[in-house]
Amino acid sequence: MRHNFAVIALNVAKSCSYWCVMISMIIADRCPVFLCGLISVLRSAQDFDVVASCCDGMKSLQAIRELSPDIALLDSSMPILTGAEVLATSVAEGSRTKILLLVAASERVSTLAASIGVYGVVRRDALPEVLVHDLQQVAAGRRLSIPASRSGAALTTTHTVERALAKLTKRERQIANLVSAGLSNKEIGQQLNLTAGTIKVHLHNIYEALEINNRTTLTALAISDRHNVPLRGHRQTASASGVSHD
Repeated sequence: MRHNFAVIALNVAKSCSYWCVMISMIIADRCPVFLCGLISVLRSAQDFDVVASCCDGMKSLQAIRELSPDIALLDSSMPILTGAEVLATSVAEGSRTKILLLVAASERVSTLAASIGVYGVVRRDALPEVLVHDLQQVAAGRRLSIPASRSGAALTTTHTVERALAKLTKRERQIANLVSAGLSNKEIGQQLNLTAGTIKVHLHNIYEALEINNRTTLTALAISDRHNVPLRGHRQTASASGVSHD
């Protein structure tokens, strides 16, 4: 009898240990009052451990780097760095934090944000129970649909990565992958038998095609693409003119 009680007690302890694991979170919003409201909602849900709260993108990025939370819920329009910029940098750095963006009801999530691995978007006017449910879904490893297109159709990371990078030529895809490996323009040129100046022109064309402006975001796109079925670029080679942004 004592043995049976001991087994039951052990099983209960294991069950409690499993279900009582807290979901660590960073939340960030440009509005301090709204931020306090988020903290209150999450603490009342008892599933979440808010390990940091921030009011700008740079502090959010530092918190993600230092604390490695399970989830980061970020205002898409934060000062210094936007939510999408924090997302791009985190993906490029190999962060395992699942990032969601907070958006206004009238705000569209950029195709870029969907492409580089955002786990979903949450409207700022969402009901508390909807917010909690969405966060629980993400904590369980599920991605939320992303209504990013003008038509309101839901997007997925795979589709948007393919759509974005399909704009590039085969050579531009090669350069994007080498950029994501951390190579300089000179090193890329040496690998492809091209001058550093030609690489700059290609990067300028890549940035224009993808509507981005820096290597970090390009790296994030290339990293996301490695987890999807590669497509051959179909855009015709752009004219080798124009000033590089790099």
